[in-house]
Parts: sequence; structure tokens; C-alpha cells
Amino acid sequence: MLSVSGLQAAYGASQVLFDVNLDIRDGEVVTLMGRNGMGKTTTVRTIMGLLPARGGEVSYDARAITGLAPEKVARLGFGLVPEGRQVFPTLSVRENLVATAANRLGAAGPWTLARIYDLFPRLGERAGQSAATLSGGEQQMLAVGRALMTNPRLLILDEATEGLAPVIRAEIWGVVEKLKAEGQSILLIDKTFSVLKRLADRHFILEKGRTVWAGDTADLLRDRAQVQAYIGV
Repeated sequence: MLSVSGLQAAYGASQVLFDVNLDIRDGEVVTLMGRNGMGKTTTVRTIMGLLPARGGEVSYDARAITGLAPEKVARLGFGLVPEGRQVFPTLSVRENLVATAANRLGAAGPWTLARIYDLFPRLGERAGQSAATLSGGEQQMLAVGRALMTNPRLLILDEATEGLAPVIRAEIWGVVEKLKAEGQSILLIDKTFSVLKRLADRHFILEKGRTVWAGDTADLLRDRAQVQAYIGV
């Protein structure tokens, strides 16, 4: 479904990505791991068209999408939960959810407000509150719900549990597990190794802007010492 090959990107004169390679198949949960500053979020930004690629290619269903504007990438079926949540603070919970809602791909049984409130009951309880009044964990739930309301074919979660209380993290992971069971394709950027090895089908590790390791969960466990050297788990 998604293929990233030899991806390069930079912020001005500072090159961050040198040779990133990864792929995601329909219905898979795939992780992108690595220490802080290794290029994970930059990879996501480049895939989404938020940062221009300096080299390499991003393709979707065998069609090159490198260089497409972010809104065009999103309309292809990409749903991003960005690092730092970035909800609309002055809008209510309900307004955040409906602001970008769409079913452009004609999904059967699309995401609705009722389904989101069923997935995250606290959002239903706070539907009329402004997003700025929510806790960090509730804002993260809202960011996930907002992405799901676009009915994405690929959901990208960038550090979706970072800085959250353990009980909220567990709730987010429970939602990811439900989405996987429903066949949702997901790209996970996170550091929670104990959860990722259980939830994900395949894994990619970045080191200084390069893909240095790739494999399935059996490979991950077999190569634990090598993986530890890259991600410090």
C-alpha cells in the first residue's frame, strides 16, 4: 500500500533523512522506532507532504506521491495523529471531530460521532467543552478521534502515548488493538517496546536518518541485542 524508498529530507542546509526505507501492506500494523532525533517525525512529515523530499520516493498503491501537497496526500486516505496532539483549542470536542470529517474512499460503516464516543466515552461526556479545557490524555483521544473521522485507509500515530499517565496510555493502546482487529492499517511511531512487539506485524528502525534494521516481530525478538543497541530498550 505504502512504499518509502531511499527517502531524503532536510530542514534548510541541515539534512536529516539520508536513506529511509519502509513499506506497509493493507491491514498491517507497522512500527517506526529509534531514539529521539533519528528522523522518525521528519519521515512522517515528508510522507505527508509537510516537508519536501530532497531525494527518494514515496509511493501509494504503486503511484508516486512524492511532492504532493499535504491536503492531497490526506485526501488519498492518510489520517495523521501528529506529535503534540495539535487539536483546535478554541473549538469544542464535537467541532474538532466534525471539522475534517469525510468519507472520500466510501468506507463501509464509516466513522461517526456515535462510534467515536463509543470508542472514547470521555469525549462524549465533554462534547460541548472546548478542546483547551481537556486534559492531555483527553486531547490525545480527541486527536485520534479526529483522524478516524476522516475514515483513513492508513492511520499514522506519531508518539500517541508520550507523556501520558499509565491508565491513559493503556486506553490508547486498547484502542489501537481494536483498530487492528478491524483491519485498520496503522503506522506507529513510539518507544513502548513491550507493547509494540505485541501489537505490530513488522518493524523498522531508524538511526541518524537511515533505516538500519527491518523485520517482523519474530526477527525483533531474535535480534534483541542488536535492536537494543539502536533504540536503547
